[in-house]
Amino acid sequence: MARRADSDARAGSALVLGAILALLGAGMAVALYKFPLSLGMILVVGIGMLALLALAVANYEAAVTLGFVVFGIVVTEPAPPDGVFAVVIAVALVTGRFNLARVPMSVFSLLGAFVFVNILSSIEVIEVQAAVRFMTITVYLAVFAIWFTSYLDSQERARAVVMAYLIPAVIFAFLASAALFGPVPGRSTLLAYKGTRATGLFEDPNVFGPFLVPAALIVLQEILDPRLLSMRLGVKLAAFLVLTGGVLFSYSRAAWANEVVGAAVLLGVLMMRRGGGRKAIAVVVLVVVTTIGVVGTLSLTGSLGFLEERAKLQTYDTQRFGAQRTGIALAEQYPVGVGPGQFELRVPISAHSTYVRTLAEQGMLGLVLIAALLLTTLVFAGNNAVGGRDTYGIGSAALLGAWVGILVNSFVVDTLHWRHLWFVAALIWVGAMRRVSELPAPRRGPAAQ
Repeated sequence: MARRADSDARAGSALVLGAILALLGAGMAVALYKFPLSLGMILVVGIGMLALLALAVANYEAAVTLGFVVFGIVVTEPAPPDGVFAVVIAVALVTGRFNLARVPMSVFSLLGAFVFVNILSSIEVIEVQAAVRFMTITVYLAVFAIWFTSYLDSQERARAVVMAYLIPAVIFAFLASAALFGPVPGRSTLLAYKGTRATGLFEDPNVFGPFLVPAALIVLQEILDPRLLSMRLGVKLAAFLVLTGGVLFSYSRAAWANEVVGAAVLLGVLMMRRGGGRKAIAVVVLVVVTTIGVVGTLSLTGSLGFLEERAKLQTYDTQRFGAQRTGIALAEQYPVGVGPGQFELRVPISAHSTYVRTLAEQGMLGLVLIAALLLTTLVFAGNNAVGGRDTYGIGSAALLGAWVGILVNSFVVDTLHWRHLWFVAALIWVGAMRRVSELPAPRRGPAAQ
């Protein structure tokens, strides 16, 4: 009876997923209708998608790895990783690789409800194209997170994913940081705000900096408690310093807070474990060395003054807070919200807060649902960290720190469409489901036979 109930639940989940994918396809169709591509662009995109399809069919793992190699290229939306993962997810569905049983039912339900509320709020949209585009990206990212949770089922896959994410992140962090101080090829692409802030291959340094934080925290835990990466300690230390430098030179105050909070959480978790005192001392020493190196670099390059200026309250902060107050007022006027992607059409400046954007665009119900999803993930992350349960070698303390940092960052930046938010969330869900899948099967006594 229990098996039948579980089967019915999964069948319902598959139906919901099918409806979400149908909505995603409809959204893409509308977007292409409203913004038709040139013949040349259609040919380029078509050939590229066929090549990706051939790769995904011939070597599924290689296609997934490619998606994470280009994970840090988000100059515009849709981004290169979105095209890769769209093909990978389609192949996973057709070939039966999409295992919904590996996704927490609470997460699946909350995501489905949030998508429904997005549709409901669309009755108030004033620009359909913007709504379709924004909601399509939201739905795609939700599907990506569900797929990734079902995909990651071994240490080999975890290692491949982390390396594919980590190596380009280190390279982009190094090149973008170096571009601030020297003639690096593609310098104008790697910098923003008249060459004063590192942005890598992101459109905004306020996204580039936080993108590097989960990588830095994963490496930091690997330095203190190696489990997944076989590289030498010196290489790990260099990678951590480069990633932290990238966060610093993005000159994003939210990114700085993101890494500081994440590292503090990681340190707190490790201190509670056996040998925690020794690891805490190692972290303190590493932080001191990193700080000395960073201050020395800033002094030698004459950038210390700009850092001090960025750390102060900026004039546009008042505008940001004003936009957030206006967002709350919009929620009072429109109970179901103004619709996806409509905030900037109603207010002359972005929301600069995931929570305020959701409240304004999907109303109080939308805020409750997204908060429930974020907090459920936080509970999963906390349980994983307390239980010492990693995600196939990816440290649970690092993931908890990364998630808390993102939640803090979300108060001052709109993070809903951050690819690495959904990436970290999925890693946490995988760890939580490991606890369920690895429980011993109940023993059957004579009475049950």
